[in-house]
Amino acid sequence: MSKAVRTRFAPSPTGYLHVGGIRTALFAWLLARQAGGQFVLRLEDTDQKREVEGAAQHISDSLRALGLDYDEGPDKPGDYAPYRQSERLDIYKKWAQKLLDSGRAYADPYGNEEVQKFREQAQKEKKAFLYRNFVSEEQRNDTAWNPKAYATGRGGVPLRFKSDPKAYAWHDEVMGEMSTGPEVVDDFVLIKSDGFPTYNFAHIVDDAEMRISHVIRGQEFLASVPNYLNLYEALKLERPILATMPPIMNEQGNKKLSKRDGAKDILDYLREGYLPEALISFIATLGWNDGTEQEIFTTKELIDKFDLDRVQKGGARFDQRRLLWANGHFIRQMELDELYELVSGQRGLKTGERRTESEEGQSFWPAEADEASEAYKKQVLGLVQERMKYFAELPELTRFFFTDLPVDMSLIKNHKKLKKFDTSELKDLLQRTENALETSDFSADDLQAKLNQLLEDTGHKPAVLLSLIRIATTWAPASPGLAETLAVLGKQKTFARLKTSVKALENS
Repeated sequence: MSKAVRTRFAPSPTGYLHVGGIRTALFAWLLARQAGGQFVLRLEDTDQKREVEGAAQHISDSLRALGLDYDEGPDKPGDYAPYRQSERLDIYKKWAQKLLDSGRAYADPYGNEEVQKFREQAQKEKKAFLYRNFVSEEQRNDTAWNPKAYATGRGGVPLRFKSDPKAYAWHDEVMGEMSTGPEVVDDFVLIKSDGFPTYNFAHIVDDAEMRISHVIRGQEFLASVPNYLNLYEALKLERPILATMPPIMNEQGNKKLSKRDGAKDILDYLREGYLPEALISFIATLGWNDGTEQEIFTTKELIDKFDLDRVQKGGARFDQRRLLWANGHFIRQMELDELYELVSGQRGLKTGERRTESEEGQSFWPAEADEASEAYKKQVLGLVQERMKYFAELPELTRFFFTDLPVDMSLIKNHKKLKKFDTSELKDLLQRTENALETSDFSADDLQAKLNQLLEDTGHKPAVLLSLIRIATTWAPASPGLAETLAVLGKQKTFARLKTSVKALENS
């Protein structure tokens, strides 16, 4: 394209953003950043009845939290303000008047109830519903539409587009070459009876006024493209580049992802300790790849490599396990000091900025860790960093380092190997463990050497002996490497727990 790249994300403030909406925003953002263009946030709030309080703020918070900074928006006005459709009503009326003056719009002669009857009639006749089949040419020439009625509060009749049905062929950057016949082009509402424009009209006007070069949106709008093309022609507007995104499917791949399938608030992922970079990488690869086997991308790599030609046409399956894997990858790549600041709330997860002493961020540590020193917590964190998939599981992974967990004999009774031993045998193994570790300096290397010798002396396999010691010293379902865990726990705590476990076996 010769003209500047200007992309937009134009959600309705009717609820929270989930991965589908964020992916549309991300792809538009990547195109703009790649070309050195602008990314615009526009709120399509013409459906006032469905607007949810706080949703507009939530949208901007979500984009910023993920690092998808926009160049223009409701709270960042640029040359084409305002960026809320509810504040642009006079602009739509001006463009509506152009259509009236050219004979391409008319005052709608029928109300909602009558239109519904037309739909039912078409259904009975097993025909596709086309509004233009139920109005006369005389009615379609009625330009007695009064936009001033809305301003006075008296309301008015809807304004409809007078279509010019024809066949269309167009190129979609994702779907390829598309074509339809004239039978899908219809007279649609431009301005509703409440004075607000429909999406079908408003987004065409806004994209033109805001010089949008690329329009990226979901497949639910694909069927309406012929109507949009008809309107572009009526308004003598150059159509932007169109790109239709495939749907994001549930984990089974048999239906579109919904709230029931885990399409949750994108900010909830951040509250649970998913990293913005991991979310961006995961969402980008829902329906896109760079043609290689690479599955994890930095944001810089995405900006360099993204191409609409590589977006797939079919639905992309949402895979929670892959998201966990991706987030775990980014966690493992972090420096320990940075990770500690994030999980301790000393650095904003959303912004990455260091907090001041007066600011209180979200800490993911268990309450039992409150009195522990920073040095000790860093030791613990260094051990679980390899295992942690998201920050909210930090308490489960680390609580036993800070407090004695209650004895849970089910961990032994349900263990595939240990359940075969009687309590006297298990007691004996724990007492031999105490003796073997008595002379250890409790460094991880020395502990590992002592444990290896104990395995040799007892003749037991690691799945038996080391599993027993791990359970007896943690009473947790899982833990890091045994030698490293005991080294962090220290000699005093390790021996105290071994003695407690021996007594528990005696009483079981």
